[in-house]
Amino acid sequence: MDSGQRTAHLQRETSESSVDLRVDLDGTGRSRIATTVPFFDHMLTAFAKHSLTDLTVTANGDVEIDVHHTVEDTGIVLGTAIRQALGDKAGIARFGDATVPLDEALARAVVDISGRPYLVHSGEPAGFEYHLIGGHFTGSMVRHFFEALTFAAGLTVHLELIAGRDPHHIAEAQFKAFARAFRQAKELDPRVSGIPSTKGAL
Repeated sequence: MDSGQRTAHLQRETSESSVDLRVDLDGTGRSRIATTVPFFDHMLTAFAKHSLTDLTVTANGDVEIDVHHTVEDTGIVLGTAIRQALGDKAGIARFGDATVPLDEALARAVVDISGRPYLVHSGEPAGFEYHLIGGHFTGSMVRHFFEALTFAAGLTVHLELIAGRDPHHIAEAQFKAFARAFRQAKELDPRVSGIPSTKGAL
């Protein structure tokens, strides 16, 4: 983490993927995303915009096999970068809650920057996990991405799809709901003194 700033720059290289990522938690939502998976680029752009996080991602992976490794590894790197950028978490609001519609789809996310990784994910319709969105991104990757991110970042996240029919809308509503809840949770609250936990650590 850069001194005095909630930023991080990470690189991760494996035999399956290469990820270079920069994050600024106090940004304005600017992004430059290139993962070779177009729909995933769209989702990460939405996350940056609606969480007011500046995000730069360059990722390459074995997409000729599947997008799985690229999506998962980007989630791991983004989560790790968020954890680093948060630092000791002093002064943050800690909790965030958002319900976001996208036409017929409606998603709710609740975020606790707790240091305890846990994901509760529910409500997606049967068969969504098998649907190809944009010809590359399968519905199952939504949950898999959030599993990777929440565990690497140390977040507790409850993500619920309340309604939805169109697969694109279902995925995007979930990403936007998470973004808005995360925006609240990461915000610096001038009334919070120190680390917002009775334990004194998060």
